[in-house]
Amino acid sequence: QVQLVESGGGLVQPGGSLRLSCAASGTIFGTNTMGWYRQAPGAQRELVASITIGGITNYADTLKGRFTISRDNAKNTVYLQMNSLKPEDTAIYYCNYRHWRVTVKYEYWGQGTQVTVSS
Repeated sequence: QVQLVESGGGLVQPGGSLRLSCAASGTIFGTNTMGWYRQAPGAQRELVASITIGGITNYADTLKGRFTISRDNAKNTVYLQMNSLKPEDTAIYYCNYRHWRVTVKYEYWGQGTQVTVSS
């Protein structure tokens, strides 16, 4: 079982920056991927970015260049640095953890942290 605790969300003006953090605890396997998804009101959940244990990253094309994902494996923590924020970035941001055992995927989610971009 893996527990994920997010922090760092809040209200920010357009053009501002915010950094999200997500700390994982429990049974953490050596091979895993962590990432961030977001869901705006009335919209479907979408991938923001992910990063493997080895540091391989994957970004949504529209966000690449503004958002940066990183992780500290010693702390089992993933970060999302968000710059040049826009009102359309407003959403609940969810931390995601997943690993595979004998081709079976194990996936866990944080409760989400609200990010609001408004003037």
